[in-house]
Amino acid sequence: MPVFEYTALNYKGREVSGIIDAQNSVAARSRLRQQDVFPVSLEKLESNSDAREKKLKFLSLNFFSKVSSSELSMVTRQLSTLLSAGFPLVKALATLIPQAKSKSMQKVLSRVKDAIEEGSSFAKALALYPNIFSPVFINMVKAGESSGTLEIVLERLAWFAENKEDSKKKIQASLAYPVFMSFIGFGILIVLLTYVVPGIIDIFSDLNQTLPLLTIILIKISSFFKSWWWCILPSPFLFLMIFFLIRKTEKGELLIDRLLISMPIIGTLLKKHIAAQFTRTLGSLLSNGVPMLTALNITKNIAGNRVIVQLISKTCDIVEQGGKLGETLDKSNDFPYLASQMIKIGETSGELETMLEKTADLLEKDVQTSVTSATSLIEPLIILVMGVVVGLIIFAIFLPIFEINQLIQ
Repeated sequence: MPVFEYTALNYKGREVSGIIDAQNSVAARSRLRQQDVFPVSLEKLESNSDAREKKLKFLSLNFFSKVSSSELSMVTRQLSTLLSAGFPLVKALATLIPQAKSKSMQKVLSRVKDAIEEGSSFAKALALYPNIFSPVFINMVKAGESSGTLEIVLERLAWFAENKEDSKKKIQASLAYPVFMSFIGFGILIVLLTYVVPGIIDIFSDLNQTLPLLTIILIKISSFFKSWWWCILPSPFLFLMIFFLIRKTEKGELLIDRLLISMPIIGTLLKKHIAAQFTRTLGSLLSNGVPMLTALNITKNIAGNRVIVQLISKTCDIVEQGGKLGETLDKSNDFPYLASQMIKIGETSGELETMLEKTADLLEKDVQTSVTSATSLIEPLIILVMGVVVGLIIFAIFLPIFEINQLIQ
């Protein structure tokens, strides 16, 4: 059925816009008037063809990339609820279209519904929008369609997305204050060394006296900051830019990912975080009927670390040859020991899916606890470092004054 994008006026005279499907423009205008909406403009979005499919993919990469993860999880849960209540898939999608927050999501849902009406499966329709629906999402929907448990799969996907978003927000909230304090401290240090210290130290320039070593060091550092402050201020941003440019190359990305997971504390947390994502995703895929090898290949694409991607690829090859997942992961230092042991227990007991879910729960709690503990230590540490630096600056300034005072006495 053709889909139309409209701009109209409601009964209060306010402008509204949205998506509606109808046999033709006359029928679309009629449907809008029945809803007490009076169309001003009506544009048809072309229907199925090879050109349309290309256009859909182009649009999915440009206009439909603004759908937030929170909106996607909300729509997924609403769709699951409607399907559980007995709504057919097409009708459920049609019900969600006007309720979607963003116009991008409205267009996506309309086109997905249109594709299903034309004979496509739900998973194939979603695959037209790879920037919105991940391979995990699409493959789990495909498994749900095959097994007749689509509403259960969608509910699980919604829970998975909500849990991931919640963990991400907690970590961001924990790190926000230390990062803010670091920037403030760095700014205060530059102001002191660039403007405050030079004005005070100029007093000693007219004295024919040998200054203490600490004061000389402070003068040199202050002169350096005063001369090169325009290079120092943007240096963190330049560092980040270079970091991302290096990461875009294959060798650079592998090197940086290796360095990140090799760091003493951050590396351990990163390994646990990646392992939690791996076990959670793999467990969800396996419990919804996705074969092991297919599930491993899908999970590999969301690892986010080239070192772990290589490990999963190697594991996938060994499992394909009849090897055990847990034993393969246990041989690598890049995968947490606890996770590999619990996977081995799951394989031995025949409860791998359940054990993967429990492993993900343990690792997520461990990461969250570690981040909270670390940030609680970082905050006083930043204050301590700032206090020591400022104290050294003050001591370096007053040390010559004390020496002059002793000479006078």
